[in-house]
Amino acid sequence: MYIQRIKIKGKKKNYFSIILREAYYDKESKKNKNRTIATLTKWPPELIEALELQLKKKKLVALDDLPSSAGKAVGAVFVINEIAKRLGITAALGNGRNSKLALFQIAGRIITQGSRNYLANEWKNIQDINEIFKLEKFNEDSLYRNLDWLADNQEEIEKKIFKYRKQEKIKSVYLYDVTSSYFEGDKNEYAEYGYNRDKKKGKKQMVIGLLTDNEGFPLSVEVFKGNTNDLSTVSSQLKKLKENFGVERVVFVGDRGMVKSVQIEEINSDLYKWNYLTSITREQIKSLINKEIIQLELFEDKLIEVKKDNVRYILRRNPVRANEINENRMNKIEAVLQEINKKNKYLREHLRAGVKPAAEKIKEKIDKLGLSKILKLEIKGREIKLETDEESLSKAKELDGCYVLKTDVPIEELDKEKAHDRYKDLAKVESAFRMMKTGLEELRPVYVRKAKRTRGHVFVVMLAYMIIKEIMDKVKELGYSKKFIFETLDKIQYTEYEYAGKKLKVLPKKLLISQEEILKKLELKMK
Repeated sequence: MYIQRIKIKGKKKNYFSIILREAYYDKESKKNKNRTIATLTKWPPELIEALELQLKKKKLVALDDLPSSAGKAVGAVFVINEIAKRLGITAALGNGRNSKLALFQIAGRIITQGSRNYLANEWKNIQDINEIFKLEKFNEDSLYRNLDWLADNQEEIEKKIFKYRKQEKIKSVYLYDVTSSYFEGDKNEYAEYGYNRDKKKGKKQMVIGLLTDNEGFPLSVEVFKGNTNDLSTVSSQLKKLKENFGVERVVFVGDRGMVKSVQIEEINSDLYKWNYLTSITREQIKSLINKEIIQLELFEDKLIEVKKDNVRYILRRNPVRANEINENRMNKIEAVLQEINKKNKYLREHLRAGVKPAAEKIKEKIDKLGLSKILKLEIKGREIKLETDEESLSKAKELDGCYVLKTDVPIEELDKEKAHDRYKDLAKVESAFRMMKTGLEELRPVYVRKAKRTRGHVFVVMLAYMIIKEIMDKVKELGYSKKFIFETLDKIQYTEYEYAGKKLKVLPKKLLISQEEILKKLELKMK
């Protein structure tokens, strides 16, 4: 080991760095190399001289000669910080204290998903926060105020990240979808009863809209009150694309519940003059068939296109999905039949039981299962009989697995195959929501009540997802789960050696194979 002094010439002054290094033999390259063990720049000069003297006199040959202990974890926060720089997130946040606190919260959301109380009082003590984020002396209140700052600056931060990525030539297709996230309490300022996608009856919720590019990379996230209609969230997304991001060409992709006549009119308006790509409902498909714009015979496994005026309809029947729907329908019919058999048995054994009330219960079940046009009940004596309307059953099967995409994008710009692929890309937004809500990040539980802090919290989750997506895209060939990747990186920690009351933080010389593989795929090197 030896001490090296480095002089770096700046524009106005010179900078000095003092580092502890060691020589070693690299088996891979078969060459003698040197590596940095620790930085001593902030040490008192007399202590550096004393250590250097011991090294020269061979009184200290290896660090293992010094007392040591396990240091703080550094691997996961290092990777998150480096990826944040790569994606332009760090530059967009800026250099101030709030920027560093935001990066800390993003890292905490990815690695531990704990409350801000836990992050500020416990988690920061097991992670090398100061080394990575240059962050000292903060508490829980600092993190809550940081959420306010993030909410106030979200628009500007999103613009800067978009501008940074635009250098990579973002295409004109933009995906948009909404989800809901329920609250355990009802004190949050966004909390309202609405259509609950989490199937949590009796829970208030908020609605979240996520706008992404064609690769599923998030551009903007917006929080709405829990009773907000999906359709009413589209207008603000169009405005963002034009005014905030300065996009000139847009194909707005949303599902059948998102893009309807009013939204299409706005997308096509003189203000935007953009295009849309969406799907239509089963009832709308029937209407097109009745108007003879499309024919039932056109639905097959391959894509078929029909054009009416400036609107293109892209048709397909998915045979796998058709079988699933039919099987599900037949299972429902079988369930009704089993319920009738059960009721008939009870009626035979209990002569005073009423037949009509039993039949009403079964009818309620038939209605609930959506089979009222197919199944009819008949009472004969004290027995309930089930009749199947074969014509109605055959009619119901006609559109099994059938779907229609609707777009006004010119065919020379987006042929039917590409249009189909772009619509399927909406699954990327759904995947993002799954990750943000219930996957690694766990958007819930929300530990804040104020509207501004709720927006800040959701924005942290979106920024965290940007980093997760980048990492997962790079390492997907390894086949590791998201949880495993961050857990194994988090196991990279310093060893702390003590010398004259000062600590030397040293990274492990040898990493686990999985850790090396991940860092290699990410093109990162611990230093």
